[in-house]
Amino acid sequence: MSLSLYDTAARKTMPVTSTLGKTTMYCCGPTVYRDAHVGNLRTFLLSDLVRRVLESHGNTVELIQNITDVGHMSDDFETEDKMLAQAKTESIDPFAVARKYEERFHIDLNRLNVKPADKFPRASESIELMLAMIAQLIEKDFAYVGADGSVYFDARSVESYGAISGNRLDELKPGHRYEYSEDGAKRFHADWALWKAAGSRSEMIWDSPWGPGFPGWHIECSAMSLHYLDSHINVHVGGIDLRFPHHENERAQSNAITGKESVDLWLHGEHLLFEGRKMSKSAGNVVLLQDVIDRGLDPLAVRLCFLENRYRSQMDLTWAAIEAADALLKRWRKKIKVWNQHEIVTDLEFLAIIDNDLDTPRAIQYLRNVEKNEDLPDQASRFLFADKILGLDLDRVESEKALTSEQVELLELRINARKEKRWGDSDALRIKLELTGLEIKDSAEGQDWQWR
Repeated sequence: MSLSLYDTAARKTMPVTSTLGKTTMYCCGPTVYRDAHVGNLRTFLLSDLVRRVLESHGNTVELIQNITDVGHMSDDFETEDKMLAQAKTESIDPFAVARKYEERFHIDLNRLNVKPADKFPRASESIELMLAMIAQLIEKDFAYVGADGSVYFDARSVESYGAISGNRLDELKPGHRYEYSEDGAKRFHADWALWKAAGSRSEMIWDSPWGPGFPGWHIECSAMSLHYLDSHINVHVGGIDLRFPHHENERAQSNAITGKESVDLWLHGEHLLFEGRKMSKSAGNVVLLQDVIDRGLDPLAVRLCFLENRYRSQMDLTWAAIEAADALLKRWRKKIKVWNQHEIVTDLEFLAIIDNDLDTPRAIQYLRNVEKNEDLPDQASRFLFADKILGLDLDRVESEKALTSEQVELLELRINARKEKRWGDSDALRIKLELTGLEIKDSAEGQDWQWR
């Protein structure tokens, strides 16, 4: 038995490979200029699910997930940088913006019971890796310095460009919004920036052999994935919106460096709608995990909703679905308490279902059938084995409260106060937090909390 997943590049289901007995995984992480909404979080659950299945087979997994904190994205080159724009809105330093939303991202991962990656490298702390890779690409004639002082990747230098997305260079029209440049700096309209000259920009820029500037979006993931995973990735995970141009360009860069396919399998999760519409600020339907908690619902109800849908299918999440999932979690946890407990053993029937391209809807239906079959002597064992993969905390002894928005904000303020050695403010915030029912513990590793 082994896990098979749908490879976007091969257009078919493929078995997951390993390298020297270890499966290496890279998951494109968040751009930390705002809170991650539930649609973003669906992708991070996907990588967690793959990891859990592989570990259930006894595999060693190494997962790297980057943090994009340099602000820009590829389609922002001609407009205002989102990180800098948010810094203006909040009247704080752009790196303070990055740390604030990075901290909130980790809180949300914990709430969804997503296991932390082995490393979360920050783009801002990986500039030297990117500069070294760009220099190599220039030396290998895959990149060039443009007329504007920026460094561009030569898209036509890669014969297999388009393998992931199916796009052909001769069919890409000039003016594509992701890579547009109208000043004639590029040799070919589909070339993309590896290093962007700073121009009039004065914040979040770095020195380079080609002058001050900032890295292009795609080079970040190539540099970090190859560096931290020894130049080969067994499974590369991301949302379907990253298939083109991000992953297509990332593949071209990485393969140009290694001289071979750097990724064995490209795994993509589909889009999430909310109550029939794409989530957007303009539509006013962006849903955060905190919104779920503020309604008194278990955040793991969102995880269960995701599991009830196939990762490769577009999903329409609704409040009614989250409420139903919350009720189902409560029912299952109560039943596990009263069922006879036995040693947890591998449930090969469940594992066969999940190994088939993460067929989680069928896996949830399997558990519903187990629940109904009172003649089974090992109902609890089957549920608890499944929960090692599904991550729903089904053996939770009692309902755990989730942090309120106020508590999250106070914890963040206290972290900053301690970093800045404002001990008086730190003590005052501790008192406020304790009045809300939390017990605060400080150690050399930082601040921790628990319910009283």
